[in-house]
Amino acid sequence: MTQDTSSDGFVYLVGAGPGDPSYITLRAVQCLQRADVVLYDYLVNPHILQHVSAGVDCVCMGRHGQSPENQNSGDARKLWKQDEINVECIRLARQGMHVVRLKGGDPAIFGRAAEEAAALEAAEIGYEIVPGITAALAAGTCVGIPLTHRDKASAVAFITGHERDGKSEFSLDYKALAQFPGTLVFYMGVTTSRHWTQALLEHGMPADTPVAIVRKISCPEQITVKCTLKEVADQFEGEHRLRPPAIVILGDVVGDNELNSWFEQRPLFGQRILVTRAVDQADSFAQKLSQLGAEVILQPAIEIRPPQEYESLDQAIQSIADVNWIVFSSGNGVRFFLNRLVDQGYDARHLAQAKLAAIGPGTAAALKEFNLKADLLPEVYRAESMVEAMRPYVANQTVLLIRASRGREVLHKGLREAGANVQQIVVYQSLDVKQCSPSTMEAIEQGIDWVTFTSSAIARSAISLLGDYLRDVKSVSISPITSETMCELGLPPTVEAEQHDLDGMIQAILDYQNL
Repeated sequence: MTQDTSSDGFVYLVGAGPGDPSYITLRAVQCLQRADVVLYDYLVNPHILQHVSAGVDCVCMGRHGQSPENQNSGDARKLWKQDEINVECIRLARQGMHVVRLKGGDPAIFGRAAEEAAALEAAEIGYEIVPGITAALAAGTCVGIPLTHRDKASAVAFITGHERDGKSEFSLDYKALAQFPGTLVFYMGVTTSRHWTQALLEHGMPADTPVAIVRKISCPEQITVKCTLKEVADQFEGEHRLRPPAIVILGDVVGDNELNSWFEQRPLFGQRILVTRAVDQADSFAQKLSQLGAEVILQPAIEIRPPQEYESLDQAIQSIADVNWIVFSSGNGVRFFLNRLVDQGYDARHLAQAKLAAIGPGTAAALKEFNLKADLLPEVYRAESMVEAMRPYVANQTVLLIRASRGREVLHKGLREAGANVQQIVVYQSLDVKQCSPSTMEAIEQGIDWVTFTSSAIARSAISLLGDYLRDVKSVSISPITSETMCELGLPPTVEAEQHDLDGMIQAILDYQNL
């Protein structure tokens, strides 16, 4: 049954991919955006849940979740049993909900999709199975090990190292596997490695067969260990043993080949970076850091909201013909002001008589989003430089400052002293975030390498929010003003961006890493 209507409950069995949130499919994103509730496996990267609409319940099926039987037991680590998950999917669907059952990798590759689909069929619940990239397939790109090779392997087999309880001890044909003319990939074989490696050896697979163990494929913590078949079990035992999740790749393709693990060679691989920008501004910055290999933790230090009232802003827009200069001190200000202008029925022609000033390249870029070009950009991206750049042009001129609900008064004071008639309009609120998310605290406890500060307001809020947690963490500041604020608060930056924008911050981190 695969029909999905708006009034009927429906279940999507969705593959979340191997770990990297960018490896999720477009169809999976569409399902998440439509979901009324998400039931996800604990190995699913939580960043994937950003595609879920606000207010939708996301329930973990293990580790950080609780089964119905132990909700009040205090044991939050017990995994939901498969029949409990089936019952929950059916229960929610019968309430008319669109349920996303989100699984790591591909739901049909050792993901028990067949069992869940059978339960839905029996209950006459509509469903769809959405494929995902399974761990073995990701290994070829993220580790540099092609599972097939025209000279070394014309076949590949996926094998479970952990079979269902009750099956015969040797339900797998290890003799056939030992003679398999290609690549073997073992899933879920960490705790049983002594058993299946011994079985392969006993049936004639050479002890020196090349092996690669890959832990957390496509994640910033990805680890690749190469060894031989006879050494596999030792890698999973002892004090420094490798822990799940991991797959084991056996065969000639693991030996010398022309591919490198580009994934692990990215310049910020293994670095955990805390981004403190507001949620709706962090995406592009986070994506650039992720593409360079970093694990990005999003913890906004401030929240951007519309102004408390629009009357003053609307009056300013209506009387804009009297304004000679409009000064924008942030990209937020640009977007809130110009979006409101459009909402009021105007377009860019309404600003024809005014010149536009932007405090920095990020603000100028925001103007370009509306097909507007800054007439003035100071050489140094700070309020004092803006005052000096505008000083020759503003005597007896009317200047409209577009600003947040808080900030420095340097522009207002400096332009008035230069002879301008200055009007200020608050177009958005900047509010401090008072509490960190549980995922942020978990990441901090595991260890943060860098924290980013993109404004003085963010620096004040983040340092107040995180305090001593940041003392041993490297930090990057976007500008001298932000650096001054950090120093005042007792947390001088490790590096400061020479180019005072997000790309400049990334370059500052890269330069430091290359020292």
